[in-house]
Amino acid sequence: MIQNSRKAVLTLEDGSIFNGYSFGYESPCAGEVVFNTAMTGYPESLTDPSYEGQILVTTYPILGNYGVPSTEVKGRDDVEEYVESSRIHCEAIICQDYSANPSHHLSTRSLSEWLKAEKIPGLYGIDTRRLTKLLREKGSMLGKITFEGDEDIAFRDPNKENLIDKVSTREVRTFGEGDKHVVLVDCGTKFNIIRCLMRRGVKVTLVPWDYDFNSLDFDGLFISNGPGSPEFADKTVENIRTFMKTGKPICGICMGNQLLARAAGASIFKLKYGHRSHNQPVIQAGTNRCFVTSQNHGFAVDNDSIPADWEPLFINLNDGTNEGLRHKDRPYFSAQFHPEASSGPKDTEFIFDDFIKLL
Repeated sequence: MIQNSRKAVLTLEDGSIFNGYSFGYESPCAGEVVFNTAMTGYPESLTDPSYEGQILVTTYPILGNYGVPSTEVKGRDDVEEYVESSRIHCEAIICQDYSANPSHHLSTRSLSEWLKAEKIPGLYGIDTRRLTKLLREKGSMLGKITFEGDEDIAFRDPNKENLIDKVSTREVRTFGEGDKHVVLVDCGTKFNIIRCLMRRGVKVTLVPWDYDFNSLDFDGLFISNGPGSPEFADKTVENIRTFMKTGKPICGICMGNQLLARAAGASIFKLKYGHRSHNQPVIQAGTNRCFVTSQNHGFAVDNDSIPADWEPLFINLNDGTNEGLRHKDRPYFSAQFHPEASSGPKDTEFIFDDFIKLL
């Protein structure tokens, strides 16, 4: 136990209580409790905008052992090098055991120091095995974290909020240079999507989620990942439908898959406990090609609702849910998983190459 650790409690909406101790910022918080089974990559996960509004439970038993890399180091076009956005997005992080003495050549501070600097609670000493089993059996639940001596707070359902608007850029930004020009709709984009596009020699214009990009001159549309329910992004769906009339290439990732599906006329549903891990197996529809993918989503496209001129592109081998779709005749396709990974396997990064070839 860390010396002078303050007692904390995680309470779920079904009344379940989990007692633990604090290693982060000490302020009550509430959100949707979800679990991730990845063994590494907590700096990337914490800064993934798709975790906005969620209390993240890590099933790997230890956290913090390799510290935190600098969040100030920037690469090409001032894109941060070691994180996926400019801040931590989850409401809190929960683990079984916290390592207070990290060791890594890139580490500049401990996870505890980072959480406190960004005012994000962190809990350890929680029975994460029991907690994860409960979430698998009953599904993701609302939860709240309170600290010894503090007043109680109410539960909060982030899926009833427009989280996309909360994490999207407020201004149009340009990255990279090249003969081909891609518009990237920021629904909560991870920096590695921008890096992957720039590495392939294209100019990238990042626009807000509700921006009317149809007034711009560009060669292809890319729709990013993002948090929460896709039902709040009606403006994005409307803009995608308008762009479809041009016949130019479209690619979507994660939330982008769901928004492209909505634009096509398909429907979305909420998964029981979501897919959040580095080892989700998918198969490319109509082939024997299988891939291990990094995933982070709580909603999915209903395969039965996909229109006749569209078809599933990838299928999850664990539960049979949709992991991507494509138009049968036009250059429109998407993936529900993260081909850019960061963190996780990069076996499917070829999706970026496939998109660039269509421009």
